Amino acid sequence: MISVFDHPWLGPLFGDDDTRAAWSGDRQIAHYLAFEAALARALGAAGLVDGQLAREAAAHVSSFAPGLADLAAGSKRDGVPIPSLVAALRAAFPDHGTAIHTGATSQDVLDTALALTLKDISAIALRRIDGLEAALGALADRFGANALMGRTRMQAAQPITVADRIGTWARSLAAARRRLSALRNGVEVLQLGGPVGTRADWAPHEAEVADAMAHDLGLGSATAAWHTDRGGLIAYAGSLATLGGSLGKIGQDICLMAQQGIDEIALSGGGGSSSMPHKANPVEAELLATLARYSAAQMSAMHGAMVHEQERSGAAWMLEWMVLPGLTVATCRGLAVAEELCGRVTAMGQSGA
Repeated sequence: MISVFDHPWLGPLFGDDDTRAAWSGDRQIAHYLAFEAALARALGAAGLVDGQLAREAAAHVSSFAPGLADLAAGSKRDGVPIPSLVAALRAAFPDHGTAIHTGATSQDVLDTALALTLKDISAIALRRIDGLEAALGALADRFGANALMGRTRMQAAQPITVADRIGTWARSLAAARRRLSALRNGVEVLQLGGPVGTRADWAPHEAEVADAMAHDLGLGSATAAWHTDRGGLIAYAGSLATLGGSLGKIGQDICLMAQQGIDEIALSGGGGSSSMPHKANPVEAELLATLARYSAAQMSAMHGAMVHEQERSGAAWMLEWMVLPGLTVATCRGLAVAEELCGRVTAMGQSGA
């Protein structure tokens, strides 16, 4: 394996099962088929194809199981799996071909699948923020009155309390939650534009088709295609990277607090050394800092992926596929690790000072 997220022994450190499941092949195919079924139903409801035919097509599509080898070969040939999928659907249900994929383009399917995936990712992230906020609150309840030395530029400054430091972490986390929540509406949106983004093949019922599909899929309905308008997606990715940065701050602080000679925090467990048995490395705290730096680096590529030429791009779009899944895994893994780390704290600060 090339990615640390799926590596046989690094995967348990870096990876996240829930997030990987959201990006799994089975889950993505389910989204593709959900799009095609929703389109068939919407075409029938708008009178663009026979209603009974449309309902039958939707039922057939929903239960279809495409061949993975065909999708893989099609992706290698066409750059996307959708032409092979549509060909297989039409071959399997030749009497219903006019209700399958009519007017749509591959990017409509893949970007709608992306919207559905990010809806799942947001649910995971927000649920884990809840857990981490509760864990930070528990630490504040246990140790908040204890004394710490406040440090600026890594030098002793003035005394503070544990609650002061935890409060800094918690406020950053709350701000990250607000950003992520506010940006969900910008990405959990149906993509529907047709070959060049004009929705011309569904005129004059294009809005009706889009609204019906969006409602069917549980997504927002955009007034126009966002094939080349990736601003909402970039902002959402930025919110994930910013959240990762907040988690990295927690991890970096804990690494410094755990230094021998500083001893402002004690952790149960800890990472052992192959040559120095006296050490207990703050592995989870280090991981938070690593994931934050990884996520920050991904944003350069995401901004590069904004440059879509003319009405639709291939190159910029492919770059998103390479970058965004890892960014989501890093963020959600960081949230889980931070909560686990809070649960391993056995002491913070100095009591009775």
